[in-house]
Amino acid sequence: MVGQPRATQRYEPTEPDDEKGLVKRMKELSAQHPRYGYRRVWALLRGENFQVNRKRVHRLWRREGLRVPSRQRKRRRLGHGNNSCTRRKADHPDHVWSYDFVMDQTSDGRRLKLLPVVDEFTRECLAIEVERHFTARDAVATLKYLFELRGAPRFVRSDNGPEFIADAVKAWLKDSGCGTLYIEPGSPWENAYVESFNGKLEDELLNRERFETLKEAKVLVEDHRLGYNHRRPHSSLNYQTPAAFAASHRTKKTKKNECREYAACGGGAPPRKTPKPERPLSSGGGARISRALS
Repeated sequence: MVGQPRATQRYEPTEPDDEKGLVKRMKELSAQHPRYGYRRVWALLRGENFQVNRKRVHRLWRREGLRVPSRQRKRRRLGHGNNSCTRRKADHPDHVWSYDFVMDQTSDGRRLKLLPVVDEFTRECLAIEVERHFTARDAVATLKYLFELRGAPRFVRSDNGPEFIADAVKAWLKDSGCGTLYIEPGSPWENAYVESFNGKLEDELLNRERFETLKEAKVLVEDHRLGYNHRRPHSSLNYQTPAAFAASHRTKKTKKNECREYAACGGGAPPRKTPKPERPLSSGGGARISRALS
């Protein structure tokens, strides 16, 4: 070889000092969350104060042979119903909630019926009720508990299941000042937010756990709900957790209202206030879950 610098020919790449610890933590997070891809693991690492960019995590992820979850391309549908999530979008927290059932079973073959309730704007899971069966009265009890905890949303979106279209549910929602958004029959994509959550619930919990009893299912599902709200980065929220996104939105809204009020009084910019530490968020929780476990 002629004209080649010696440094080029004798160069041996060196491993950064933090790489072993970084790879070890990546493997731990991958084992703890086997359905997370490298992007979500990167977000968790950033939350743990690892100074690493996404490209480096991707390179190490592939080098270590970590599993990348397969992603199936889904058909995008606008939906022909006026109550679909693409036509009637949520504009702020507690604007539109949605709920739908998920089925599972305990080890003895007996059915489990889960009812998640999701805030479509913040993506928070407000509650996941777990029972053997549900009636319209049970659905009203769940909503009543959440209404008392967070206030009534403007709308509740659901399919046309008998528990949701029952006269008792319609009458109670009307008396509570909450409107209903029923999607078209046979069009689950019109209720995409809760359908997406239910798919993640099945993929990350229900398909991995074997429930021996109803009580065990309630405990594990509630723990998963809290982790989803407070620890799991959400890709559509720029990899913030739903709880962090909701808190930041409330902070921005409060500052905006303060500026408007101060300007209306003839002032300029409002005086700065010393920020107070955030109180732990109350993310709801099932009414009947807390009663059953108390």
